[in-house]
Amino acid sequence: MHQHTKNISYTGKTLSEASKAMVMIHGRGASAESILGLAEELEVKNFALLAPQATQNTWYPYSFMAAKTQNEPGLSSALSMLGELLEEVKAAGIKTENIYFVGFSQGACLAAEFTARNAERYGGVFILSGGLIGDSLEKNLYQGDFKGTPILLGCSDVDAHVPLARVQESTAMFKAMGANVTERIYPNAPHTVFEDEIRLMNEILLMNS
Repeated sequence: MHQHTKNISYTGKTLSEASKAMVMIHGRGASAESILGLAEELEVKNFALLAPQATQNTWYPYSFMAAKTQNEPGLSSALSMLGELLEEVKAAGIKTENIYFVGFSQGACLAAEFTARNAERYGGVFILSGGLIGDSLEKNLYQGDFKGTPILLGCSDVDAHVPLARVQESTAMFKAMGANVTERIYPNAPHTVFEDEIRLMNEILLMNS
């Protein structure tokens, strides 16, 4: 398995012009361009949008439910790249409470894992069909306080990739860390981004506009 080189697609406002930023993390087999397409449905017109591209289109090789060691070095490489990206956005003068994360599928798992390990007051975290990573949750890895950050977890109850129990465990962990969590479970639904999630994301995006 490979390390990820820092390969970021930027769109929207430049970091120096923007007062808000969204980091958009694609799923397995997808691309930075594909997740950036989601922004067309979101209330982000004055945002800087940043989408990292995974090497060979995958962040880590196995299921997010596998033992973490099986997903190395991809997992640690992806998390450290997100850390660098967050520092780059903050260095441009954008406050943490104006930084948002959105991920779908494998990208949702990374968004969950990264923010739980680096909890702060973010603008919002949108975890679309994903959850915290590992065969079991290691609480000692999760640091910080979300201080009321709005977090959305949305998923089908029969998602082939994401067990319902892990979505619920992730919700409980985020709540325990001080996040304001909205969990949405869609009955008998496919592995996709739902219109309802778009609506909920836009409510959160407009809250402090």
